[in-house]
Amino acid sequence: MFTNIGLRAVLKVQASVLRESSAALCCAASVKPWTNRSSLLSGPKVRSGSFAVPQPVRHYARAAKKKKTGPESQLGDLPPTMLKMDYAAVPLAQTTDDLVKRLLSLELASHKEKLQLKQEQLIAKVQRDESDRSSEEVQVAILTARIRNYQEHLQKHHKDKANKRRMLMAIDRRKKILKHLRLIRYDAFEKVCEQLGITYTFPPEYYRRATRRWMAKKEFCIKVFKAVQKQKAEQRLKIKQSSGSTDTESAKTNAAEI
Repeated sequence: MFTNIGLRAVLKVQASVLRESSAALCCAASVKPWTNRSSLLSGPKVRSGSFAVPQPVRHYARAAKKKKTGPESQLGDLPPTMLKMDYAAVPLAQTTDDLVKRLLSLELASHKEKLQLKQEQLIAKVQRDESDRSSEEVQVAILTARIRNYQEHLQKHHKDKANKRRMLMAIDRRKKILKHLRLIRYDAFEKVCEQLGITYTFPPEYYRRATRRWMAKKEFCIKVFKAVQKQKAEQRLKIKQSSGSTDTESAKTNAAEI
């Protein structure tokens, strides 16, 4: 009888422990991920002598994100205190108060106004005189400012196909102007490349891709050309010899008549 009472008591205790552990698991599953984890650290209240132990919460350290540092912009050398191009020659803008100067300076200017000022700086480096606005050197300076602006834009927005096409068209236009300038005025060509920081590269000898078929065809054409040149040289030699023999015969006949 006493053994039956003891077994019943032990079974009741184990059943209560199992109920509490299952309730704790249900509570942990129902807890939302944005709730405070400090309440989970303590775990459910379990009677002494139970086997349920809360799992430790691990916090992993995350590496700091590195900021992407792109290339320097061509507008980086423009100080923010510089006045806009429209107000730089106005004497009243130099003597006004600081608030108005800040409104007229590059600090609150748009990207278009800054680009226009940079373009004028590049033109001043290569123009022939103060009134020169249409020479080849000035055209190269304008195209250089546009190309660098397109390059900076495409580094941030590499899927912008329209601006990429405009950049390639401007590069081709600048190449043609530099090629013509190199042929007619080499000293001006060197000055433009030095002042604007342009590296002029010569175009490749062949624009076509060198495939095996193209190489074989090219070699065959060279052999045919050499054979034709050899035949023409032999014909010239025969004509020269025949003309020389006719001259000697005519000379002999003239001498016999005399």
